[in-house]
Amino acid sequence: MLPAAHRMRRSDQFGQTVRTGVRTGKSTMVVHMTLNPESHDVPLVGFVVSKAVGNAVTRNLVKRRLRALSRAQLPTFPTGSHVVVRALPQAARSDFGQLELDFAACLRRNQRLLHQ
Repeated sequence: MLPAAHRMRRSDQFGQTVRTGVRTGKSTMVVHMTLNPESHDVPLVGFVVSKAVGNAVTRNLVKRRLRALSRAQLPTFPTGSHVVVRALPQAARSDFGQLELDFAACLRRNQRLLHQ
């Protein structure tokens, strides 16, 4: 489970991250990321898994997998960053290994884009 302090909960945080952040996509997900260098807050992570991904059981499985991946990558997130992971329908048909590769690739690219 992702620690409570790192969970994005407010709609305005989701909206601002998606609107103003950098975005990288793969076949299974799109990852949006913003960075506030003046902020000393812990990184926040949020997830968007729509009905297009599948039924409730499938969506919850995808969310659990994405939370596990985020928890493992949390130390690499910059302080003050906000990350929104939007699952695509292909995520339901992918195994954990593929999700892990896609998530890591998206994070690397987003961090490169943020530091340009």
